[in-house]
Amino acid sequence: MSGVHTDLLSLTNPQTPVVPDELASNPDQLLAGVGEAGSRILAGPKAVAGMESLVDHLDRLGPLPGLGDAAHIRRVVEESGLQGRGGAGFPAAVKMRTVAARGGSPLVVVNGSESEPASHKDRTLMALRPHLVLDGAVVAAEAVNADQVIIHVHRESRSAITSLKNAVQERRRARLTEPRMDISYGPSRYVAGESSAIIHFLEDGDARPLTDRRAARAGIHGRPTLLHNAETMGHLALIARRGPWWFRLAGTSGAAGSTLVTLAGATPPGPRVFEVGGAVTVGQLLTDRAGLDAPPRAVLLGGYAGRWVDGRDAWDQPLARDQLLARGLSLGCGLLGILPWEACGLAETARLLGYLASESAGQCGPCIFGLPRLAEGMSELAFGRVSRRDVRQLLRRSATFADRGACHHPDGAALLLQYALAVFADDVERHIRRGPCDRKSHLPTFRVPTPSGAGWR
Repeated sequence: MSGVHTDLLSLTNPQTPVVPDELASNPDQLLAGVGEAGSRILAGPKAVAGMESLVDHLDRLGPLPGLGDAAHIRRVVEESGLQGRGGAGFPAAVKMRTVAARGGSPLVVVNGSESEPASHKDRTLMALRPHLVLDGAVVAAEAVNADQVIIHVHRESRSAITSLKNAVQERRRARLTEPRMDISYGPSRYVAGESSAIIHFLEDGDARPLTDRRAARAGIHGRPTLLHNAETMGHLALIARRGPWWFRLAGTSGAAGSTLVTLAGATPPGPRVFEVGGAVTVGQLLTDRAGLDAPPRAVLLGGYAGRWVDGRDAWDQPLARDQLLARGLSLGCGLLGILPWEACGLAETARLLGYLASESAGQCGPCIFGLPRLAEGMSELAFGRVSRRDVRQLLRRSATFADRGACHHPDGAALLLQYALAVFADDVERHIRRGPCDRKSHLPTFRVPTPSGAGWR
């Protein structure tokens, strides 16, 4: 592309990594907000400055370097150890190799839909650092020899849409030599952000997940499609400039690089998206950024279809993806929800299950019939009167969901219920014996969009 000033080969030598001073002094720790010292993907102006313009972006980071051929780019990404910053955490280089091997006319899609209601990391990047995301898309396109990039966002992500539109126009006016960039506006439905649903939508406007659809092999209209979320693209842009070994200075040996986390639930006013890496624990994040001096009742990891963890068990847990996986947990979309001691975990789970049931694609039995029954059963436990037999039946019913849906939406909802019954076992017993707890504990901690899209509840 235009403005080349160096070659990526010079950045792949592990003996001479490019290391910011603030990271060189303490490479094992990273906990920063937008524009704060030590930040990497969130580096740059503070959030109050709004979108970083192309001029300021290039002044801060310089143009993208000469990237070399596609095979070389893929090797560099593999050396970095970058894993996708979505739910699956799939190695970015493996996706690239799969797309490149298919030949034909590949496409690159930036998944900026971020369908998780409480997650803000991707929309924060797109709103404040759109050129970093678009630079990453250019790197991805050159890695698979694609000539078109589609940035897919939810229609209601107004700040992100405005910034992306401005950024694309700035790049066109600057006459950068790069792939064609188009912006797609999808529906703000929960399952509409799933990768196969995005491919389906881009083909014919129907944002429903498709069984066994793999974008890397046969994506939009059969073309091999490389799809990564906005955060993953931002990391690609930094790897291209700083090199794979710089990227590995953050994170752990099994989960390289920093990662973005959104705080949700019982959080103080102010920023909710932070960059973490290395040995940062749940407790450190909640102490430094949420003002907690002791563990909360529980934390919700990975999103509204994530998994509950007792706050005391989670407090010393590192937020590294590999160490979470070793415990059967996942950071998923990067959401970390805080449930305070005064809240009822069963009531929160009932509300979340009701939302998940209402957001299904309505195309398979587990979603059409199963999810409403799970939501109804949890609601009875939280707000009504149930027996131990009812709870056992609810648990058995949830166990039948595994791998039976057209996508993994029902699986996530079932796991949310199962973890709730385990983590809030004492509350389950009290509800069985005494009925619902105090009404104050039923006040929502995690908000969900209304069915009409008119607000939150």
